[in-house]
Amino acid sequence: MTRLSVNINKIATLRNARGGNNPDVIKVALDCEKYGAEGITVHPRPDERHIRRSDVYELKKVLHTEFNIEGYPSKDFCQLVSEVRPAQVTLVPDSPEQITSNAGWDTITHKEFLTDIVSLFKTQGIRTSIFVAADPAMVEAAKLTGCDRVELYTEPYASLYSENPQKAIIPFIEAAKVAHNSGLGLNAGHDLNLDNLKYFHSLIPWLDEVSIGHALVCDALYYGLKETIGKYLSQLK
Repeated sequence: MTRLSVNINKIATLRNARGGNNPDVIKVALDCEKYGAEGITVHPRPDERHIRRSDVYELKKVLHTEFNIEGYPSKDFCQLVSEVRPAQVTLVPDSPEQITSNAGWDTITHKEFLTDIVSLFKTQGIRTSIFVAADPAMVEAAKLTGCDRVELYTEPYASLYSENPQKAIIPFIEAAKVAHNSGLGLNAGHDLNLDNLKYFHSLIPWLDEVSIGHALVCDALYYGLKETIGKYLSQLK
């Protein structure tokens, strides 16, 4: 069973654009759960341009499903995660000025750094996932850090999907098999949507979780949040 974790960053972006509390990030997260989402993901950044630190603390108090916090493991980020104790932390190699994630970790070059961060969170009982490209070598090196899962960066798949889905999926199947054979859990995310998710899942059915935010929020403008979450869940059956 592949879980759907809804990334609510874009909800916070909309709220912050006008000030106040509309839309209410906490209420939307709870509604996502009510409509069937099995997790909530946030990606707080240092400038708080979408999710704020205060949102993270408030979400922890009320969520009933898995809470996933993703981000670059700076000192401030690690402190936040250590205080909140989510079910999962996903380590991404973003710089503060990036609009969105655009690459996975070089887990060979940064093995020592990542090993230290993974060790910190695992002693706190937090499942750790490392964001990587669909590269068997990066998956193998991630395993050496002691992490529990990897999350495959799926933007290259999404970009090529409409032109050649068979070609687009090949490196992801290869990386996913390496993860599976090494005992790592497997997540995926970035630009997955209602057009490409079903095919991806059908060929990598052992996925533990997909994290989807931007596309899901955009679809909700047309279908409504409840129907949209139902549509994404149906892609994972």
